[in-house]
Amino acid sequence: MKLGSHVSIRHGYKAAAQTAVRNGAEAYQYFPKNPRSLSVKTFDQKDAEQCAAFCKENGILSIAHAPYPVNLSLEGEEMRQALQLSLANDMEIAQACGSVGLVVHFGKYKGHDPLEGYKLMIDMLNRLLVDWEGDLLLLIENNAGQGGRMGITLEELVQVRKLSSYPEKIGFCLDTCHAFASGLWNGSNWSEVESHGKDLEYFKHLKAIHLNDSAYGYASFRDRHANVGKGKIGMEGMAQFLQSSVIQGLPVVLETPDSAGYSHPDEIRFIREALLKD
Repeated sequence: MKLGSHVSIRHGYKAAAQTAVRNGAEAYQYFPKNPRSLSVKTFDQKDAEQCAAFCKENGILSIAHAPYPVNLSLEGEEMRQALQLSLANDMEIAQACGSVGLVVHFGKYKGHDPLEGYKLMIDMLNRLLVDWEGDLLLLIENNAGQGGRMGITLEELVQVRKLSSYPEKIGFCLDTCHAFASGLWNGSNWSEVESHGKDLEYFKHLKAIHLNDSAYGYASFRDRHANVGKGKIGMEGMAQFLQSSVIQGLPVVLETPDSAGYSHPDEIRFIREALLKD
């Protein structure tokens, strides 16, 4: 397991990787560009390549995260074209940085027929991946259920991947807060979730973890992250999850509150000392 946190690219891609090392991390996540926009970014190729080289030399794994406005089930052809161009740009940047994958949330659809939302999502995946030849995978993240109930079961995630024309270019990112908030995992039945996921071959394609506790209760469908061990999942549930064989070797990244009083370096140390002891 490679533990780390989300970091800023304010000073460049290589600088972000260097920040991760200073934080005591072995993995990290970053936004390839402005996280609040679907704009296309002209990026510094040399900086990205230096980032990839630095990570390789230091044994660090990275994952990129698509901007907040991304919705794979978005309607309207003009917006879908903008979305496709934005995601292709993110994938190009993340590939240059040597990242494992680009994380995108499972689609959300507000229409009357949920099936149409799934169709839109699969169509976007196909449009995006048809010409993609890089090693980088598109990593679909499970939803918490806030604002819609799509993407909260392992069955949905596996089926969307299977129904795409390019499943070999798609993997998964599991968010622990989302799993708890959606009712997928109650914090004490991880062995059952793991067994079910193995039967579905979900874990065969799991490539990254978002390690977050939940500020709200089980099956609340509310997406609010808490520091590990300090939320409703709690120490015992998080420890049980972290001992799972299916996450070993993967980038495990914090998206938790980060403050001067309790920083991500503090939280990384806490997890190693309190939850990863033999």
